[in-house]
Amino acid sequence: MARKRLRDLYSNEAVKFFKNVVEDKPLLPFLVPLVLGAWAVERWLVPFSNWVPLAVVLWAMIQHGRFQRQQLVEDLNKKWTRLILNTLPITPLEPCQWLNKLLMEFWPNFLDPKLSKRFQTIVEKRLKHRKPMLIERIQLLDFSLGSCPPSLGMNGARWLTSGDQRVLRMGFEWDTDDMSIMLHAKLAKPLLGTARIVINSIHIKGDLLFMPIIDGQAILYSFVSTPEVRIGVVFGSGGSQTLPATELPGVSSWLDKLFTDTLVKTMVEPRRRCYPLPPVDLRKKAVGGVLSVTVVSASKVVRNSKGSSSERRQNSTGSSPEGSSGGRVLQTLVEVELGELTRRTDVRQGSSPRWDATFNMVLHENMGTLKFYLYEWAASNVKYDLLTSCEVKMTYVADDSTIFWAIGPGSSALAKQVEHCGKEVELVLPFEGINSGELTVRLVLREWQFSDGSNSFNNSAHLSPQQSVYGSPSFQSRTGRKLKITVLEGRDLLAKDRSGKNDPYVKLQYGKSLHRTRTISHALNLVWNEKFEFDEIGGGEYLKIKCYSVDYFGDDNIGCARVNLEGLVEASPRDVWVPLERVNSGELRLLIEVVKSDDGEGTKNGMMVSGNGWIELVLIEAKDLVAADLRGTSDPYVRVQYGNIKKRTKWIISCLLPCHTGCA
Repeated sequence: MARKRLRDLYSNEAVKFFKNVVEDKPLLPFLVPLVLGAWAVERWLVPFSNWVPLAVVLWAMIQHGRFQRQQLVEDLNKKWTRLILNTLPITPLEPCQWLNKLLMEFWPNFLDPKLSKRFQTIVEKRLKHRKPMLIERIQLLDFSLGSCPPSLGMNGARWLTSGDQRVLRMGFEWDTDDMSIMLHAKLAKPLLGTARIVINSIHIKGDLLFMPIIDGQAILYSFVSTPEVRIGVVFGSGGSQTLPATELPGVSSWLDKLFTDTLVKTMVEPRRRCYPLPPVDLRKKAVGGVLSVTVVSASKVVRNSKGSSSERRQNSTGSSPEGSSGGRVLQTLVEVELGELTRRTDVRQGSSPRWDATFNMVLHENMGTLKFYLYEWAASNVKYDLLTSCEVKMTYVADDSTIFWAIGPGSSALAKQVEHCGKEVELVLPFEGINSGELTVRLVLREWQFSDGSNSFNNSAHLSPQQSVYGSPSFQSRTGRKLKITVLEGRDLLAKDRSGKNDPYVKLQYGKSLHRTRTISHALNLVWNEKFEFDEIGGGEYLKIKCYSVDYFGDDNIGCARVNLEGLVEASPRDVWVPLERVNSGELRLLIEVVKSDDGEGTKNGMMVSGNGWIELVLIEAKDLVAADLRGTSDPYVRVQYGNIKKRTKWIISCLLPCHTGCA
């Protein structure tokens, strides 16, 4: 086998050499008969002479040497060209027609379903937090990007160099009327009713940047500037004729603004999104985690150029101590924000303050943005003055690692990857909006929690009664089990009166069920030890917590929190401390356990259980009912029986077209 491969190699080399000689010497085919004739004459005249074959061999050796030198020169030229292209700050424009043809092949069956699912999750989260005044509630019914992919690099693509970072820049244009995004909106007063909003076309045009990081294990991508965005919207319901967009004024502009703002805040330079490229996929879905954040120190902190003209004159004519202005020492603190959870450090003095403050922060999904705000504190001011800020983003990777990335000096990229939970990462973040100043932070991802109830902690995935209880999505389906939540105690709650004490109580909401603890009046030890029971809802429904302090003029909100109850195991209670959000301090201790339901008739709200699963019957409306009284109307209700289980809806007074939704 080896000899055959070697023989084939030599044969190919000989054929290549012969072709090169023929191309270089076009008259060679005509000289071959002359050489053979000379050799025949030589053999006839001098039988023992071999001068002609020797001359031919010598000539062939010279030609082969020239051929090898030519091949070497071509290889060196290719390497030199490649080296120049790799070291040039800007490469020539390269056409990308081949890329768009390849995209057309992969888009319908692979990229469209994958990207539609990914963007659907993002859109659902944004719709929950931002909606116009005309809409009371909005729900995403369908999401499809259509069969027409975007066009990449129509005017070419090129590599740029930004510091030590290589960046690929190419044009992006997406103009399609084949997409289908359907929203169901419940209109607010005075309009009332419901409407279907259909997004059937979109236009996006801009320049994209792709930045490989961590030795090619992830790609950061963003727009160079705010792209052009236009969204086509129609209105209608079911199979009825669609109505013009003017039927709901402001909705089209709201969608345009929502989409543009989302792009600006997440993927317009220097904000970047990250697409990991893991070598393996463990097929685990992270729904939350716990992050330890240590604010170490800052350097080169300066005060904003504010103040009176007299202060500026004093600073220009006389010297002032380091970090001071007008004789006033600069005093700063840092506020850490992750979602709705915020924590603050103590106040420190000088232009290089050191805090060494550690906080435990909660992630409610598989990614998050950690923001740091630097404030100036002054005893004479009621509010803190914001000096500057910076941020770090993080995401879970399918190989069970975690990637942290941030904006580096000169809008470069800072990125680090940790292979497992428990490993510390230290980042030096430049402050945004100013020419100097840095913040040093240390981050430790304590654990990731997954949708199957397991968690990743110190490079191990396991089920534990002490798992994290923080996560996300919400779907409404009963499981047939009971949740028992015990509010045990609280600590470090925000003080609302001058004595530094509170009269706190806690409200728990799960689904549509609401419970409340008793009020503890001016107690140092905040111990409730009260137990509440709920019907468990599958799909990641949150337990919502709100903590209040009783006041004469209305109760004060002193914190709230969300707790994800996925992955609960019977006979394995969770004893957890839950940090309160939207405040700077405060934690509640909860004991969470799940048990099988002993109620044979199922749970509330019309949910019924059988040996094979649950049945949910929703009564929507009725029409053409018979008038049963003398006034020509009726007071209808509906009674439902399933086996031995009987349920009844509420009465609807004087109505022949009842449309109030009820469950049975």
